[in-house]
Amino acid sequence: MLAQSWLCKDVVVMLAFDVVGTLRTRRDEDCNLKLWLWVRELKNFWREGLLFVQREEEEEGISPDVLGSSVLRGCAIAPMEDQGELVEKNKSIAPREALLQWSEWQLLDSILPTGGFAHSFGLEAAIQACIISDPEDLKTYIVHVLDNTGSLLLPFVYSATVSPTMANWHKLEKLLDATLTNEVGRKASTSQGSALMRVAAAVFTEIPSLKMMRDASLGSGAVSFHHAPVFGLICGLLGLGSGASQRAYMFITMRDIISAATRLNLVGPLGAAVMQHQIASVAEELSKKWMDRKVDEACQCTPLLDTVQGCHRYLFSRLFCS
Repeated sequence: MLAQSWLCKDVVVMLAFDVVGTLRTRRDEDCNLKLWLWVRELKNFWREGLLFVQREEEEEGISPDVLGSSVLRGCAIAPMEDQGELVEKNKSIAPREALLQWSEWQLLDSILPTGGFAHSFGLEAAIQACIISDPEDLKTYIVHVLDNTGSLLLPFVYSATVSPTMANWHKLEKLLDATLTNEVGRKASTSQGSALMRVAAAVFTEIPSLKMMRDASLGSGAVSFHHAPVFGLICGLLGLGSGASQRAYMFITMRDIISAATRLNLVGPLGAAVMQHQIASVAEELSKKWMDRKVDEACQCTPLLDTVQGCHRYLFSRLFCS
């Protein structure tokens, strides 16, 4: 019995060392680091517990043949199998999560040829209308654009992400096309959305449904490829969560406006980077404010911006498409 008890102890200690050794190669992940520390504490606790039980039973005159029988009963084989399955499961899940992050970063990369930098979100028209003249006015304008983006477009991003089907996507396309009354904004939305869908179908070949949905929609002419539903659809098919997709949409909106402000000489490159960092906390609050809303709740909260953007096509000279 003593030999069996100590054999069980050795198996558990070896298991602890095995799990620790496995996790040492992946300690850059917070969850694995916590588990690694927990296993180390468990190993120390196990050894101290065995010594304590041994001393207590020796003092009480209990035969060493039954040493630790109440503590060690039935703990050798099953835990080892469970831990092995857990490690193998983590090994298979980790690469998928890592690849998903790479896909998300590529989707947000400014080098992605979606045409976002050809649009100023009405900023160029606002400058010529003397609404914006300095960096403080610019910061206020960006916050209002983000607020309007959250109230009007995030519901479409959210709905397309949680239900990335062709039927739902076509429904959202028709709703948004009827909601956008600004012709300049509508053309900008369809231009960017069409480009994004084309790029995504070519890049993310591991999702064949993207190309299938694009080809079917182009053939039928049923959709206009508005940017917000297309972005949500791609995020949903990639496997991104609704929170991540909505924050990502707010980020690319902020990024493109600040980039336009740099080219319009409202702020320098360094000042633009500082401004983006300063506005990030406001963007997060606005994201939380408008997150996870149904399309029935989509609305314009800053109609002046919509009016200014509609004046863009009447400008005598212009750098941007919208």
